Amino acid sequence: MTPLSILYEDNHLIIINKPAGALVQGDKTGDAPISDDVKKYIKEKYQKPGDVFLGVIHRLDRPVSGIVIFARTSKALERMNALFKEKKIQKTYWAVVQNPPKEEQGTITTYTIKDAEKLKAKVFSKEVNGSKQCVLDYQILLKSERYFLLEVQPHTGRYHQIRSQLSFIGSPIKGDIKYGYARTNNGGFIYLHARKIDFIHPISKEHIQIIAPVPQHDKLWKDIETLYEDIK
Repeated sequence: MTPLSILYEDNHLIIINKPAGALVQGDKTGDAPISDDVKKYIKEKYQKPGDVFLGVIHRLDRPVSGIVIFARTSKALERMNALFKEKKIQKTYWAVVQNPPKEEQGTITTYTIKDAEKLKAKVFSKEVNGSKQCVLDYQILLKSERYFLLEVQPHTGRYHQIRSQLSFIGSPIKGDIKYGYARTNNGGFIYLHARKIDFIHPISKEHIQIIAPVPQHDKLWKDIETLYEDIK
């Protein structure tokens, strides 16, 4: 069982900091997803008999790290799904790129079609038949010696949206060879991290804001986070 980094937990929700490389939910690879580890954790901590309910509310791509929310009750799952559908959950990502966008901050609007065969998003500047609109805001937070840290807030939840949109404007994410970066990273992860999430708890109605530390085993991520904290 993979050690879990738990950021928040109550009777209805459990929020973890997913390591890059972990699956959120099982797929055709047959690799064990991190949702299985969360179920085992709940079963052992609360000594639950039989199967443990765990609802997958949203996903992160396998090479991406950061915040993932699971529902511990069907009521929470239904209500969180509604919050996502109504765009009442604000997600903030950090992305590291070598080529910065031309503007310090801005909005990217594109249209995408999922290529199921290549497992890749095709991006277009204008609407085409079968495409879906993708919108995100970004700003450059800081520059390190060789790289730029972008803060990204997607307004839509399309397939590979951040990865494909940043690539489309000439700023592919470090390590993301699928979308045009020159080299992979050791371990195959990419420098995209689900950093923060804001929402109103669907049961208690309290404001929840969660911030996920960047992967602590990676020197570049740690250096960037330290630099960001110093200038904040």
